[in-house]
Amino acid sequence: MAINEKLRERNKGICELCNNLASTEAYTVSPKPGDSIDNQVALCTTCLRAIEQKQAGDYWRCLEGSIWSPEPAVQALSYRLLHLCKEQDWAAGVLDAMEPDENIVQWAMSIYDLPDLHKDAYGTVLENGDTVVLTQGLNVKGTSFTAAKGTVVKRIRVVPDNTEQIEGKINDQTIVILTKYVKKG
Repeated sequence: MAINEKLRERNKGICELCNNLASTEAYTVSPKPGDSIDNQVALCTTCLRAIEQKQAGDYWRCLEGSIWSPEPAVQALSYRLLHLCKEQDWAAGVLDAMEPDENIVQWAMSIYDLPDLHKDAYGTVLENGDTVVLTQGLNVKGTSFTAAKGTVVKRIRVVPDNTEQIEGKINDQTIVILTKYVKKG
Protein backbone atom coordinates (compact mmCIF):
# COMPACT_ATOMS: atom_id res chain seq x y z
CA MET A 1 0.00 0.00 0.00
CA ALA A 2 1.29 3.44 -0.83
CA ILE A 3 2.57 5.34 2.16
CA ASN A 4 0.87 8.60 3.08
CA GLU A 5 2.79 11.66 4.17
CA LYS A 6 1.69 11.56 7.84
CA LEU A 7 2.87 7.96 8.19
CA ARG A 8 6.14 8.74 6.41
CA GLU A 9 6.77 11.68 8.76
CA ARG A 10 6.10 9.61 11.88
CA ASN A 11 9.57 8.07 11.64
CA LYS A 12 11.16 10.78 9.50
CA GLY A 13 10.91 8.71 6.29
CA ILE A 14 12.81 5.73 7.71
CA CYS A 15 11.48 2.17 8.03
CA GLU A 16 9.92 1.72 11.46
CA LEU A 17 11.31 -1.81 11.82
CA CYS A 18 14.91 -1.71 10.66
CA ASN A 19 15.38 2.05 11.26
CA ASN A 20 17.89 1.93 8.45
CA LEU A 21 16.33 2.20 4.99
CA ALA A 22 13.82 4.65 3.53
CA SER A 23 10.18 3.76 4.14
CA THR A 24 8.28 3.13 0.92
CA GLU A 25 5.22 1.08 1.95
CA ALA A 26 2.41 1.34 4.47
CA TYR A 27 1.87 -2.07 6.07
CA THR A 28 -1.40 -2.66 7.91
CA VAL A 29 -1.00 -4.85 10.98
CA SER A 30 -3.89 -7.31 10.72
CA PRO A 31 -6.61 -7.81 11.78
CA LYS A 32 -7.05 -4.06 12.24
CA PRO A 33 -8.43 -2.05 9.29
CA GLY A 34 -6.01 -0.14 7.09
CA ASP A 35 -7.92 3.13 7.10
CA SER A 36 -5.89 4.64 9.97
CA ILE A 37 -2.16 5.19 10.33
CA ASP A 38 -2.58 4.00 13.93
CA ASN A 39 -2.87 0.47 12.45
CA GLN A 40 -0.02 0.86 9.96
CA VAL A 41 3.74 0.62 10.00
CA ALA A 42 6.01 2.43 7.52
CA LEU A 43 8.30 -0.20 5.97
CA CYS A 44 11.18 -0.36 3.54
CA THR A 45 10.92 -2.81 0.64
CA THR A 46 13.49 -5.13 2.29
CA CYS A 47 11.46 -5.52 5.50
CA LEU A 48 8.22 -5.89 3.54
CA ARG A 49 9.77 -8.65 1.42
CA ALA A 50 11.07 -10.40 4.55
CA ILE A 51 7.56 -10.34 6.06
CA GLU A 52 5.94 -11.62 2.88
CA GLN A 53 8.49 -14.47 2.68
CA LYS A 54 7.96 -15.24 6.39
CA GLN A 55 11.66 -14.96 7.09
CA ALA A 56 12.69 -15.97 10.58
CA GLY A 57 16.33 -15.30 11.24
CA ASP A 58 19.08 -12.86 12.06
CA TYR A 59 17.67 -10.27 9.66
CA TRP A 60 15.10 -9.48 12.34
CA ARG A 61 17.69 -8.52 14.95
CA CYS A 62 16.59 -4.97 14.16
CA LEU A 63 13.45 -5.74 16.17
CA GLU A 64 15.54 -5.46 19.33
CA GLY A 65 15.10 -1.71 18.87
CA SER A 66 11.73 -1.40 17.14
CA ILE A 67 9.91 -3.36 19.84
CA TRP A 68 10.40 -0.34 22.11
CA SER A 69 8.66 2.05 19.68
CA PRO A 70 5.97 4.26 21.23
CA GLU A 71 3.66 3.29 18.32
CA PRO A 72 1.34 0.36 19.18
CA ALA A 73 1.27 -0.89 15.55
CA VAL A 74 5.08 -1.05 15.46
CA GLN A 75 5.15 -2.85 18.82
CA ALA A 76 2.51 -5.37 17.66
CA LEU A 77 4.28 -6.12 14.38
CA SER A 78 7.67 -6.35 16.11
CA TYR A 79 6.26 -8.73 18.71
CA ARG A 80 4.64 -10.88 16.00
CA LEU A 81 7.91 -11.13 14.06
CA LEU A 82 9.93 -11.82 17.21
CA HIS A 83 7.51 -14.65 17.93
CA LEU A 84 8.49 -16.19 14.57
CA CYS A 85 12.12 -16.15 15.71
CA LYS A 86 11.48 -17.22 19.32
CA GLU A 87 13.61 -20.37 18.93
CA GLN A 88 16.69 -18.19 18.57
CA ASP A 89 18.32 -17.06 21.81
CA TRP A 90 18.47 -13.37 20.88
CA ALA A 91 14.70 -13.24 20.08
CA ALA A 92 13.74 -15.22 23.18
CA GLY A 93 15.83 -12.79 25.23
CA VAL A 94 14.05 -9.77 23.79
CA LEU A 95 10.62 -11.34 24.38
CA ASP A 96 11.61 -12.18 27.97
CA ALA A 97 13.01 -8.70 28.64
CA MET A 98 9.90 -6.78 27.72
CA GLU A 99 6.50 -6.54 29.31
CA PRO A 100 4.19 -5.28 26.55
CA ASP A 101 0.65 -4.16 27.17
CA GLU A 102 -1.76 -7.13 26.96
CA ASN A 103 -3.64 -5.43 24.09
CA ILE A 104 -0.43 -5.30 22.06
CA VAL A 105 0.21 -9.00 22.65
CA GLN A 106 -3.37 -9.90 21.67
CA TRP A 107 -3.09 -7.80 18.52
CA ALA A 108 0.27 -9.35 17.63
CA MET A 109 -0.84 -12.92 18.27
CA SER A 110 -4.28 -12.57 16.63
CA ILE A 111 -2.74 -13.80 13.39
CA TYR A 112 -2.37 -17.20 15.02
CA ASP A 113 -5.96 -17.37 16.26
CA LEU A 114 -7.92 -20.00 14.42
CA PRO A 115 -11.67 -19.84 14.43
CA ASP A 116 -13.43 -22.55 16.38
CA LEU A 117 -14.59 -25.10 13.84
CA HIS A 118 -17.04 -27.96 14.10
CA LYS A 119 -15.36 -31.13 12.81
CA ASP A 120 -16.69 -34.62 12.29
CA ALA A 121 -15.08 -37.80 13.64
CA TYR A 122 -12.54 -37.69 10.78
CA GLY A 123 -11.58 -34.01 11.08
CA THR A 124 -13.73 -32.74 8.21
CA VAL A 125 -15.19 -29.28 8.84
CA LEU A 126 -18.95 -29.19 9.34
CA GLU A 127 -21.11 -26.21 8.41
CA ASN A 128 -24.77 -25.29 8.64
CA GLY A 129 -26.78 -27.14 6.00
CA ASP A 130 -24.41 -30.11 5.65
CA THR A 131 -25.55 -33.72 5.58
CA VAL A 132 -23.96 -36.16 8.02
CA VAL A 133 -24.13 -39.90 8.69
CA LEU A 134 -24.06 -41.37 12.20
CA THR A 135 -20.97 -43.50 12.78
CA GLN A 136 -22.57 -45.44 15.62
CA GLY A 137 -25.99 -46.08 17.08
CA LEU A 138 -27.13 -43.41 19.52
CA ASN A 139 -29.72 -43.56 22.29
CA VAL A 140 -31.74 -40.38 21.92
CA LYS A 141 -32.42 -39.02 25.39
CA GLY A 142 -36.00 -38.08 26.15
CA THR A 143 -37.40 -40.33 23.41
CA SER A 144 -38.22 -43.97 22.98
CA PHE A 145 -36.04 -44.57 19.91
CA THR A 146 -32.42 -45.23 19.07
CA ALA A 147 -30.80 -43.59 16.05
CA ALA A 148 -29.11 -46.42 14.17
CA LYS A 149 -25.57 -46.36 12.82
CA GLY A 150 -25.72 -45.12 9.23
CA THR A 151 -28.69 -42.80 9.82
CA VAL A 152 -28.49 -39.82 7.48
CA VAL A 153 -29.11 -36.41 9.05
CA LYS A 154 -29.74 -33.65 6.52
CA ARG A 155 -29.43 -29.89 6.90
CA ILE A 156 -27.61 -29.83 10.23
CA ARG A 157 -27.06 -26.70 12.27
CA VAL A 158 -23.84 -26.13 14.16
CA VAL A 159 -24.19 -25.13 17.81
CA PRO A 160 -22.48 -21.72 17.90
CA ASP A 161 -21.01 -21.90 21.40
CA ASN A 162 -19.97 -25.57 21.39
CA THR A 163 -17.79 -27.02 18.61
CA GLU A 164 -18.54 -30.55 19.81
CA GLN A 165 -22.27 -30.34 19.09
CA ILE A 166 -24.55 -30.05 16.08
CA GLU A 167 -28.33 -30.15 15.78
CA GLY A 168 -30.28 -32.21 13.31
CA LYS A 169 -33.63 -33.88 12.78
CA ILE A 170 -34.12 -37.60 13.22
CA ASN A 171 -37.68 -38.98 13.07
CA ASP A 172 -38.97 -35.38 12.76
CA GLN A 173 -37.42 -34.49 16.09
CA THR A 174 -34.58 -32.00 16.46
CA ILE A 175 -31.80 -33.46 18.59
CA VAL A 176 -28.30 -32.50 19.65
CA ILE A 177 -25.62 -34.81 18.25
CA LEU A 178 -21.97 -34.93 19.28
CA THR A 179 -19.68 -34.28 16.31
CA LYS A 180 -17.44 -37.19 17.27
CA TYR A 181 -20.30 -39.55 16.26
CA VAL A 182 -20.87 -38.24 12.72
CA LYS A 183 -19.20 -38.34 9.34
CA LYS A 184 -19.85 -35.65 6.76
CA GLY A 185 -21.94 -37.24 3.99
